[in-house]
Amino acid sequence: MGDPVVHFEIGGSDAERSRAFYGGLFGWSVRTDDRGYGLVATGSDVGIAGGIMQTPPEVPPWATFYVGVADVEKSLARAEELGGRRLMGPVLVEGVGEMGMFADPDGNPVGVFAQS
Repeated sequence: MGDPVVHFEIGGSDAERSRAFYGGLFGWSVRTDDRGYGLVATGSDVGIAGGIMQTPPEVPPWATFYVGVADVEKSLARAEELGGRRLMGPVLVEGVGEMGMFADPDGNPVGVFAQS
């Protein structure tokens, strides 16, 4: 059995502008948590959940997805073996799980997530 896509994420240079844009375009509601992360509710029972966040100043905007895996470190190491490049992680997401990101051979950012 394969690993499913479990989350999408949009990182924008102006998080409020991004939230307003995607909310207005698709009818999404976005609730910002105490870390400043915008949790997206699409209003549908179909599809996956997501988030919209502010990118750090030195990081370009992105749109990506996260794949649910059993072991973040193992997945990041395997991505590197296959020609990808580790971008970050593993990083603990308190009370939720562990995440990491890699760039595929074309430079596309992809996340991996293990639920705790």
